[in-house]
Amino acid sequence: MIEARGITKFFSIVNDDRTADGLTAVLSVSLKIGAGKIVSILGPSGCGKSTFLEILAGLQAPTEGKVLIDGVTVLEPLPSTRREMEEYRRKYQFISPLANGMFRDRPKHDIAMIFQDYAVFPWMTALQNVTFALKLRGVARAERIPRALPFLKSVGLGDSLNKYPSQLSGGMRQRLALARALAVGPKIILMDEPFAAVDTITRERLQDDLLRLWNETGITIVLVTHDTDEAVYLSDEIVVFSPPPGSVRNVFPVTSPRPRRRSDPEHVNLKSRVEALFKYDIDHESEYSI
Repeated sequence: MIEARGITKFFSIVNDDRTADGLTAVLSVSLKIGAGKIVSILGPSGCGKSTFLEILAGLQAPTEGKVLIDGVTVLEPLPSTRREMEEYRRKYQFISPLANGMFRDRPKHDIAMIFQDYAVFPWMTALQNVTFALKLRGVARAERIPRALPFLKSVGLGDSLNKYPSQLSGGMRQRLALARALAVGPKIILMDEPFAAVDTITRERLQDDLLRLWNETGITIVLVTHDTDEAVYLSDEIVVFSPPPGSVRNVFPVTSPRPRRRSDPEHVNLKSRVEALFKYDIDHESEYSI
């Protein structure tokens, strides 16, 4: 279970004239995501979807609120006042600097993140990309290749083990990113526009690959996307963010059974409802477009 409680993220900005300013990217977002579910986050550009995803991953600390996974806090908000700083220091006063470094503000869960730009190492082969991720997770050398191979084969890269990312198509590079994420055995995968850079046919194939692997592993997936069809096709639930600052605008449960067909009336109807909400926000509440 992922639970976000009152997540707010504020960024301080220094203008060109050296005056101070600020931007609230996410405002009071509270959300529960059940284990083993696929949840998509939709919203206008600039509404804080990616920021919120990074807070779930523990890559950013919230300004207010907290994220819990199975009841354990991922990262606490950073102190913003002298009093909060003193309390923070007292709370994390361990017996040595080494202990501080080991325990303070470290993600406490098996989370993998997949980005839009693939984020694979161009100087490593497909196999080396996956085994390197396993090395970082502390997997013994002798176990890395046997553990990597099934995941590379499962995403259709069994014949491309020794190819470099530059020798792979965009869809194959994203399959490599997915294999690397799955190989480390995460409980949760967070995906930020993972299929946006590929053509429509490849995108739909990658979506089917993702659903097949999700069926096999039972992991929890949180997906940021601008594509309403993708959200309806993949998700158990669609969370729509408001125009900036981002907050939860609406939540749509997706109840149609899998496997789904994009031409089914229920799919088309829900897609139309979500797109109508976007249009209302754009025409009546925001200058931002999707």
